[in-house]
Amino acid sequence: MSEIFSPEWLATFAQNWNAEPALSGALAEIGFTSTIAYGYKGEPAPKGVLVVENGKVTASGPYTGQPLNWDIRCTPEHWDKWLKKPPTMMDLGVAYTTGKMKFEVGDYGAMIKDPRMTGPFIKSFAAMSRVA
Repeated sequence: MSEIFSPEWLATFAQNWNAEPALSGALAEIGFTSTIAYGYKGEPAPKGVLVVENGKVTASGPYTGQPLNWDIRCTPEHWDKWLKKPPTMMDLGVAYTTGKMKFEVGDYGAMIKDPRMTGPFIKSFAAMSRVA
């Protein structure tokens, strides 16, 4: 497997994202367009980004200072754990409330209350776990 958040890893994550109808299709239905960053909790900047336009990832790569709609950070241990076994909604809620997952940008509370976003959010971790 490529190093997590490397350009190669992000490109495969993007392919998995776009191939998952319950993720890209569901987000296309609501016109979801965002730049989403991923990285490690406690670091000054995220590692990588996905650019999503109408549910589909159209670009991926390293974070270079671009404006973000979402910036999701976790401890390395949580990323490793979730790559092996995607989290459930309960796992994500516990990680968020205990501070192991942090949204540097974006509103986790608002997202989690919108069922049109909750399912795809969970599916994004499943797509991530399929990166080999």
